[in-house]
Formats: sequence, structure tokens, C-alpha cells
Amino acid sequence: MRAALFRRHGGPEVLEVGEVPTPIPGAREVQIAVKAVALNHFDLWLRRGHPAMKVSFPHVSGGDVCGVVSAVGAGAQGVKEGDRVVVNPGLSCGRCRECLSGQDNLCTAYRMVGEQTWGGEAEYLVVPDVNIVPAPAGPSDAELASLPIVFMTAWHMLVDRAAIRPADTVLVLAAGSGVGVAAVQVAKLHGARVIAAASTAAKVARARDLGADEGINYAEHPDFVREVKRLTAGRGADIIVEHTGAATFPASVRSAAKGARIVTCGATDGFEAPLNLRHVFWRHLSILGSTLAPKGRLFAIVDLVAAGRLRAVVDRVLPLDQVAEGHRVLEAREAFGKVVLVP
Repeated sequence: MRAALFRRHGGPEVLEVGEVPTPIPGAREVQIAVKAVALNHFDLWLRRGHPAMKVSFPHVSGGDVCGVVSAVGAGAQGVKEGDRVVVNPGLSCGRCRECLSGQDNLCTAYRMVGEQTWGGEAEYLVVPDVNIVPAPAGPSDAELASLPIVFMTAWHMLVDRAAIRPADTVLVLAAGSGVGVAAVQVAKLHGARVIAAASTAAKVARARDLGADEGINYAEHPDFVREVKRLTAGRGADIIVEHTGAATFPASVRSAAKGARIVTCGATDGFEAPLNLRHVFWRHLSILGSTLAPKGRLFAIVDLVAAGRLRAVVDRVLPLDQVAEGHRVLEAREAFGKVVLVP
């Protein structure tokens, strides 16, 4: 089969499209003919090389997939050939206390499709049958592929970890990113007031179109703390969706209201952030880590998208041959929402 892959770490130039063996489903596994696969920031880290992300070469990335079931392994349940499906990207043992308690993203064996395994930037993908979610008829393949990782992440951050309430003011950093556009919508779905911060006026305007109540343009307000305080009458934000890391974390802490929850799922602009502990203890702050979400969350997200209560946000759709261009767009932060590839 054709697949986008890399045989060494480096820039977008190491990406190529070549022939690799077609994966065959084993017991309780499902083969999917990929129709669309969305890019994520961890695809960039994998390609560049990261000490905590070990891959074997060649590697095929891609954790966000929509496709059609093309083969079913022995004993696979709840799915048949021809079914249109969305892939749940989290892989876990299915037997431990965390998995059986509905917290499989805490499993000690937790992995992600496209990171520790080959992913969906290819014509075919094989995953366990428990990682299949039926696709609704309305949204396109590209829209469905844009959902899993960012919407599951935003949902877990805001609902499961930060316990969002209707009276909360939520500051969403990098509101034009995949997680950002999802977080704006999930926060509004739960009745919160949303302040969207982004790097351009155009991204701020589009975040407002998704429901954000206020916007902050980093280019005009690089120290966004003052704007957050102005927009909240000096109080600060109750929840801060933080996923940029070292570049913004100190300002995020200073933007927080007393009793606020700062929830982080990533560090695209650096991992080592200075932290003034006086702000933390004196203002009763909670700093919460978050990675993806339990598998069951994706069913509700897909239902909400099908009902029109959440929106998939696709910036552009590129052919698989243009995978390097997709990486360039993400690295240059040109996208609003998701970049999607089609085999």
C-alpha cells in the first residue's frame, strides 16, 4: 500500500510517500480503508525526533482517521465490512484497574495510534475492534477525521479535569489550533464565558465565529495578562486552557483568578517553564495535567457533531503526496483548525 513515511528524523524534507506492506488484521482487529487522516502536532515531534518518542524506521504517523472497514479479524465484534467509522486513537491493555474503571487513558500500557504504532497516513490501517466508533451520515470524511484527538483532549481538559461550570470564564490560548478550536466550543457548550487568544486578528475573528465572547490578539497584546484582567474587571480567568508551554505559562499563571484551574495538555513552545510558587499557594491555584481522554468520550463528541452542537473545523484538505506541505503549514502556524490528508 501507499503510505506517507519517514526513514530518519529531520525537517519536512525527510517525508516521502512510498510502498509498505499492507497491514492484516489479527484476532479482534479491524482493517480500515483510510478516507481521511488529520495531522497533529505530535506528528511534527515524531518527524523531528524527540527523546520521549521512540520510533522504528520507517515510521507511518497519523492518529486521527475516518474510513471504511475493509476486513475484519477473527473474533472482532460490533463491526462489519463496509461500515464507515471513526478511529479512537487511544490504545490500552483493556484489563487493568484503570481500563476497567473507564479511565483507560491512565493505563500504564497506554499508547496512541500513529505514535507507538503505525498510523493512518496510508491507504490502510489496522486497529483493535474496541477502537472503532460508528460514523454518522452527515459530516464529511475530512470533518470526522479532524475530531478525535483535539476534541477528546479539550473535553477531558475542561469537563473531566477542570470541572467546568456555567459561571466560569475560560481563557483559551492558541485558539486557532486544533485543541483551541475544540476548547472554545466545548467551553461554550457548557455555558462558560470564553476569551480566545490567538496570533492574528483573523484567527481571533474566527474564534468569535465559533462562539468566543472576547478575543485577544497576541500581536497587539504580547503580554496578554493585562487584557485578561481588563476583560474580567481585574479578577482573571477561572480556567486556562494551556498547551503552548514555556512561552506562555508564566503569563497564564498571572492571568488566573483566585481558585482558578490551569489545565495543560502540551508544550509546543518549550517544556521548561518558570513557576512563581507564590502565585500558586496564595491564590489557591490548581495546575492540572491532561492527556487525551477515556475512549468512551468520543461517542458523545461524534453525537454532538452530528446534532450540530459542535463543529469540526478543517483548515484545508491535501492529497497524501503533499504531507510535507501539511507539516510546513502546521509549523508556520498558518492553519485555523485541522490540516487533513486524503490517500
